[in-house]
Amino acid sequence: MPFVLSRLIRRLGRSRFWVMPALIITAVFLTSWPLMIWAEPSGNTITSADSYWWWFLVTAATVGYGDFFPTTVGGRLVGVYVIVGGIVTLTTLFTRIAMAIENAKGQRMKGQSDLEMSDHLVIVGYTPGRTERLIHEILADDAHSVALCAWHDVSVNPMPEHPGLGFIRGDLAEEGVLLRAGVHRAARVLIDARDDNEALALTVAVTHVNPNAHTVVTLRDMSRALNFSYVDDDVRCVQWHSPRLATEELQDPGIAVVYADLMSHGGRNTYSTRLPEALPQVNFGQVQEAMGRSFTTTVLAVQHEGAVINPGWDTQLPESAVLYYVGERRLSPEEIVSALAQ
Repeated sequence: MPFVLSRLIRRLGRSRFWVMPALIITAVFLTSWPLMIWAEPSGNTITSADSYWWWFLVTAATVGYGDFFPTTVGGRLVGVYVIVGGIVTLTTLFTRIAMAIENAKGQRMKGQSDLEMSDHLVIVGYTPGRTERLIHEILADDAHSVALCAWHDVSVNPMPEHPGLGFIRGDLAEEGVLLRAGVHRAARVLIDARDDNEALALTVAVTHVNPNAHTVVTLRDMSRALNFSYVDDDVRCVQWHSPRLATEELQDPGIAVVYADLMSHGGRNTYSTRLPEALPQVNFGQVQEAMGRSFTTTVLAVQHEGAVINPGWDTQLPESAVLYYVGERRLSPEEIVSALAQ
């Protein structure tokens, strides 16, 4: 609501909103003063220039302090005329304010208003159900404001329960639509298109408007990620079927590169191995330190009796525990025993 009111006040200041109420009250003032001079005796100070404007103001506003008042029947009739004129002016004013508020809310709900956000996240593209889940995750983990850009076929804001969510609709490949969403002031942009061809077109448009934003693109076919590097080397592509990875990359830039390296052939991969039976009782810290020092590996988690745990540094590991680690190659039980013996 504060956003709507601030936009409303600025819009009213630039429009002809005040013309009709001003014309009505001015006409009543200019016609009532001569009538009051004609109706009242010359001794009544109400007709003087320095008194009449004050009496007119409090009477038209129906306050009526009583410091000045007409003494004749004709003067009182003029007072009734001023009161009616003031009521008509206020009614016209409040009616126009109500209409302006409804129009501003309607334009915002329909995605027709310009968003005045900065350092925010812009989501370009809308998929029913999926986008709602993405936004819920983002808002739960991030305090920054979010703007949603959808195509023409999304007629109204699909998430009205989030008043702070900005909404824009139109041709998402058009510069004007992206500018209305504040993409040029955005810190991060998530392009979640309907297909990979559309994603490439939207990436070109977004990087043109804001080449400095951290841009993340979801793809069905990750083999096409190379095409996006031609647009901008800093564009990050993630798998469309892993929306959580997209939100993690938005919040922690670069994490998609780490995941890609872990899952690609020739990079540092993830492995698992059961603790060797010949190994004496050890704690998690000893295993982590020995494997890291000897083989540049990182133990991610330990599984025991079907449960995956992230143990503390001094936690004793049971004999049947399975280690999950990141490294350049798979380690043999003998290598692990040798590393812990050093």
